[in-house]
Amino acid sequence: NASLPGILQHPDGTVLKQLQPPPRGPREQEFYNKVYDSDCCDRILLELREYLPKYFGVWSPPTAPNDTYLKLEDVTRKFNKPCIMDVKIGQKSYDPYASAEKIQQQVSKYPLMEEIGFLVLGMRVYHVSSDSYETQNQHYGRSLTKETVKDGISKFFHSGYCLRKDVVAASIQKVEKILEWFEGQTQLNFYASSLLFVYEGSCQATTVRLSDVTLPEKRRVPKGLLSGGDVLEYNNNIHVINSTENGKIEASVGKGLSKFYALHKKSCSKRHHSELSLKVENSEQDNVWKSSTCITQEHLNGNVLPQLEKVFYHMPAEPKESAKVEVRMIDFAHVFPSNTKDEGYIYGLKNLITVLQNILDN
Repeated sequence: NASLPGILQHPDGTVLKQLQPPPRGPREQEFYNKVYDSDCCDRILLELREYLPKYFGVWSPPTAPNDTYLKLEDVTRKFNKPCIMDVKIGQKSYDPYASAEKIQQQVSKYPLMEEIGFLVLGMRVYHVSSDSYETQNQHYGRSLTKETVKDGISKFFHSGYCLRKDVVAASIQKVEKILEWFEGQTQLNFYASSLLFVYEGSCQATTVRLSDVTLPEKRRVPKGLLSGGDVLEYNNNIHVINSTENGKIEASVGKGLSKFYALHKKSCSKRHHSELSLKVENSEQDNVWKSSTCITQEHLNGNVLPQLEKVFYHMPAEPKESAKVEVRMIDFAHVFPSNTKDEGYIYGLKNLITVLQNILDN
């Protein structure tokens, strides 16, 4: 569908999000302009910037000046194997001006929104064990009930080897900061807006320490540790795309992230503007893991484990919260001025924190 927004990755480290048709697109643009206005001196809005992707104004392809794209920070860029989850927050996913028909349509999509306060729109998780990604689309989140939502979300934090409790803990801290912001502001209400969670899925020894691995799985050790007890440095394979001759822009959709801001949008039709010459690069990551001697379960007899504990033990001790995690607010086509706290969004955040805390505790 030509009117649906696509997300393109720009070689300069930003993403281009196509402006939605009015009134949604202009509303989202106006929101970003307001928050990122260089003359802004409103403490609430200045703090809000910490929780959004950076905004670099709008961009149009030279060949189609009427097509407008928001130019936003690519939150996944600094990650080697980004694990991504998009969670819609709030009790209502329709705004105060929605028609009865629109309300009916939104409620029927996920009748539990009012009670649960959030909805998983999609996720993409890197499994260390198989060196592959597992994706879940919007149907996955809509199938979750009050009883199954905890297990449904914990799937996002599972590496194939273990539950990444370090990431869950860091995520809770970040969501709590956003909740604090909401508790202190009465000027904006957010509908059908999302939180984007991103964490590092690749198994760098510094990211996954034995102490973070849940007990039943403690005897399995992440790939990337050499049998001599040396830590394998992952060779960051940074993929650079050159812009082409005739002034066209090449956006890399290779990492499969071209839709990470819009996991839930129907723009999966993969229809891209002909003006944009898209180059799909299946950038084969260096097969570093495969060539290294990996410690398998069998090798972990009595004498190797203490050795490994030693390797982990002598690493620079970073606090657990420093797990590489990003939580950002995205999708602002339904943000409205208000004079009350955003109770629906606050309810959703609190409930999400409770679920994350349960994943951590059990």
